[in-house]
Amino acid sequence: MAFRLKLVPVVTNIDFFRWQWLTFGISALAMVASLVLILVMGLNFGIDFKGGTSIRTESSTPFEVGTYRQALDGLKFGDVSITEVFDPSFGTEKHVAMIRIGTTDEAGSVTAEQIGAIEAALKAVDPQVQFASVESVGPKVSGELIQTAFLAVAVATFGIMVYIWLRFEWQFALGAVVSLIHDVLLTVGIFALFQLKFDLTTIAALLTTLGYSVNDTVVVFDRLRENLVKYKTMPLVEVMNLTVNETLSRTIMTAVTTALALGAMMIFGGDVIRGFVFAMLWGVFVGCYSTVYVAKNIVLWLGVRRDWGKKDDKSAGTQFAAPGK
Repeated sequence: MAFRLKLVPVVTNIDFFRWQWLTFGISALAMVASLVLILVMGLNFGIDFKGGTSIRTESSTPFEVGTYRQALDGLKFGDVSITEVFDPSFGTEKHVAMIRIGTTDEAGSVTAEQIGAIEAALKAVDPQVQFASVESVGPKVSGELIQTAFLAVAVATFGIMVYIWLRFEWQFALGAVVSLIHDVLLTVGIFALFQLKFDLTTIAALLTTLGYSVNDTVVVFDRLRENLVKYKTMPLVEVMNLTVNETLSRTIMTAVTTALALGAMMIFGGDVIRGFVFAMLWGVFVGCYSTVYVAKNIVLWLGVRRDWGKKDDKSAGTQFAAPGK
């Protein structure tokens, strides 16, 4: 007999909406707290968003990123990111690194003297190193990147809302959008609380989290709509509980397998992607929570159609169940 791992029983009967006001209140409080943290403490922007200099190095000998980082530690730069660049076209005699250095001055770039000090420090540990290119990002460009990044998140959220509105009903779309705003605010809030580096990789993690969260939400919404047609006389809150219990195994298995992959990346991926992985891990957790305790609560309070099985669409969109019934 084949062994099957079961994280939850095949049949569950958990009352997820027993404390609906408390759970939604906690979510609302967490959103307000995150907004306050963002406004009061601010975000620890990385080089992408506050300006700095990118240096591309080339060497004929292999190098260790840790060795380069130790060589630059003595120069007292506040924000240094070093990544090794891999490309099959480089061959065995070309080893490339990308060094990104953030600055706090108004110019937003590293001075010529500092570039010389960096080159001397690296040559001390790797005499073959050469600077292939040096590029600076000023505060103006960084400010535009911030606006573009948050615009990307807003456009993605709006697109998701339109899709769910067309796929289901406006109540589902509103619940999903509030759930996504909840996920984004809590993720950005945790970055503000712990002053974690916030850069373009974090924006990528936010967009990925939006996709993950809405995928889980749409799966549960689709099962909910099927159950609303199947159980026409069952109170809405009971249909929702039944739906969440039926999809619970799928939700937990998806979250656990995703978390296992992200956990391995967190441990072995290094400092370069640690912020991205942390944002994803946190997003998986809050995304699963918000699907049930934010999106579903809003749909429950607004009420939904119970007549999808009817062929006559003259009354479409006019028959709603009273909240909780």
